[in-house]
Amino acid sequence: MLSRIKTVTLSWAIIVALVLQMAVPPALAQETLPRPEPTFQGKVGITYQDSQPDTALFQAAKAPDGAPNVLLVLIDDAGFGSASTFGGPISTPTFDRLAANGLRYNAFHTTALCSPTRAAILTGRNHHSVGSGTIQELATAYPGYTGLIPQSTATIGQILQRNGYSTAWFGKNHNVPDNQTTSVGPFDRWPNGLGFDYFYGFIGGETDQWYPTLYENQKLVETLPLPEEGYNLTHDLADKTIAWINQSKTTAPDRPFFAYFAPGAAHAPHQPPAEYVAKYKGQFDQGWDKVREETFERQKQLGVIPANAELTPRPESMPAWDSFSPEDQKILARQMETYAGFLDYTDQEIGRVVDAIADLGELDNTLVIYINGDNGASAEGSLIGSCNEFLNLNGYNLTMEDNRRCYDIWGGPETSPHYAVSWAWAMDSPFQWTKQVASYLGGIRNGMVISWPAKIKEKGGLRPQFSHVIDIAPTILEAAGIPEPDIYNGIAQKPMEGTSLVYTFGQGAATTPERHTIQYFEMLGHRALYKDGMMASAFHNRLPWITAGTVPFDTDKWELFDLSQDFTQAKDLSAAQPEKLKELQDLFLVEAEKYNVFPLDDRFAERADVNLRPGFFTGRKHIEFAGNMPSIPEGSAPSTKNVSHTIDADLMIPPQGAEGVILSEGGLTSGFSLYVKDNKLTYDYNWFNLERTSISAATPLPTGKVHVRFDFAYDGGGPGKGGTGTLYVNNRKVGQGKVPKTVAGRFGVEAMDFGKDLQSPVSQSYQPPFAFTGIVEKVVLDIK
Repeated sequence: MLSRIKTVTLSWAIIVALVLQMAVPPALAQETLPRPEPTFQGKVGITYQDSQPDTALFQAAKAPDGAPNVLLVLIDDAGFGSASTFGGPISTPTFDRLAANGLRYNAFHTTALCSPTRAAILTGRNHHSVGSGTIQELATAYPGYTGLIPQSTATIGQILQRNGYSTAWFGKNHNVPDNQTTSVGPFDRWPNGLGFDYFYGFIGGETDQWYPTLYENQKLVETLPLPEEGYNLTHDLADKTIAWINQSKTTAPDRPFFAYFAPGAAHAPHQPPAEYVAKYKGQFDQGWDKVREETFERQKQLGVIPANAELTPRPESMPAWDSFSPEDQKILARQMETYAGFLDYTDQEIGRVVDAIADLGELDNTLVIYINGDNGASAEGSLIGSCNEFLNLNGYNLTMEDNRRCYDIWGGPETSPHYAVSWAWAMDSPFQWTKQVASYLGGIRNGMVISWPAKIKEKGGLRPQFSHVIDIAPTILEAAGIPEPDIYNGIAQKPMEGTSLVYTFGQGAATTPERHTIQYFEMLGHRALYKDGMMASAFHNRLPWITAGTVPFDTDKWELFDLSQDFTQAKDLSAAQPEKLKELQDLFLVEAEKYNVFPLDDRFAERADVNLRPGFFTGRKHIEFAGNMPSIPEGSAPSTKNVSHTIDADLMIPPQGAEGVILSEGGLTSGFSLYVKDNKLTYDYNWFNLERTSISAATPLPTGKVHVRFDFAYDGGGPGKGGTGTLYVNNRKVGQGKVPKTVAGRFGVEAMDFGKDLQSPVSQSYQPPFAFTGIVEKVVLDIK
């Protein structure tokens, strides 16, 4: 790669980029949003008797006549070969039903990772163009990687909102900068600030399905039912979506709605209700190699892949099913049963939303866009899977013995599971590779269905035209008859970089020439360039399940594929057509310069350090918190990792004593908690639910005004080492213990809580929220 950069000067690349940019076709008809307020057309006299009002001043923005409702569904971490709709082994009846009533797209592409795909869908621009070259938790201070969606790229929510739509977003966000998630914002890039009237969901990349960290608009939802009461997140999201749609249509029946439904499924942790896991008992005992072959045959029978398509082989770096013992195969099969149940369950809940729209008589004029995956299936669960995926994301791996101990509870509230790498590969059938790998179709091609009964008359059709997530926003705008604004809130807008797919809606449009003819791909160093059916691909040599480290870019091998003849990238033409390969390599450099792709960066866990993204607590060594301080998500909270630190708290203990959490961070996946139980001050440290340390005071707490302190002396010698914890009450040492190892990166997806432990509990000694029954007057954190 580096040698290739030397052969094309940057100035030449910029000139060509500018020429290409000028060639971008103009938007529908340009306009300024918000529109000017109406001018008073009535008459003002001395009194109301000789005046004439103008009720048009009250008129809200009105959508164009016939503009459809829009339901945009985005599944998480699902491969092309997962759902039954595209030949997969997992039942997805809602996806099937919409496909039978609409169109399937078998050449639709994502960016290979979560936040980037979501930013591209929202804006209609390439992910690097909108500062989203990687996930929010890995953002860096380069234009293509900040995680900050620019104000020059108004979202589809903002445009529809200003054009008379009711707008709402349910489920996963992952587009709020990691360092802007505190209770004081800033909120301009939260969903409400991006054009959504209502938001109910989670802000980060994932959340626990049994103990989710949820926000309603900008307020943390502190009280939710417990898992033993039947709670699971996806059902909750569907309930909220149905309620909002009903309310929207009851209040303003002529006003179209835009509902963006983005459940956390099927991203890890894989946590469906137990009955959905049981549904797939024994259905994957044949293993991933055989499942992939079975899927391939179904795909051909369905016609979602060409008859001449070849099934690509398993990469040598992924293990064969037969390399595992029968005992190990049992837990590996349970991993896939759980994932299948998760995707099935999610599709059923989406079906409830679709049924609710039908019950209102609105389905005929609802544009439903259902995308099965924001990237390929995830290979981030290690070669053997994990019942605590945050261990893997921090650069560690469980053993198969650890996994076997989780067999009976896999997917339940006690686990945070992810399946083995080779299952992800099987779910991406018939393509090579997985999520993160933007150079091969396994990472970037996802099944999509579009249904709009009022306008799409061909039922069950297949559309093979190349398409990309940046095409979604232009498609919605054209379908609604709404022009793309050239000014939004006084700021000149970058033209959308996607191509509307409405041209594919017509009867028999399967043979219509594709209009999206060039597209770059880049993710964590993996890169590719598609142009007119040809694709140049460079696999970057850091494997997607290796979450730490970096490798040289100039050792990457480029390959060339003719996708018009080779649906699965099975035949490398680089040796036969070196000139075409060089042409596309050079064009990649042009596109990469044009869209802010440089500098290439393949680091993962290293970029998770919150100190790379300055926030309100960056650089502060002494921080005083009120005892009733709102929770602070981990990405924005002060970090106590890999350093010595002290936690001081002023408490008021009533005469009868008190119990509860003083300060906690994390949950079942890992974390710490300073709390009082049985009238004794206690500190618990949870290292990935594998090793737990508890340090308790030898004497009970006194009553009245009490000062407590926990002092942690870090051993040093690198990240993730241990240390000595000491407890003090009124400056008297009352307990001490050794914490053998600590979490170097992230505890999980929960928050730093004050006076309680929300969501899942850090300690096994209490149940959430275990709120403090005395008064926590103040908590002071000193970073040494």
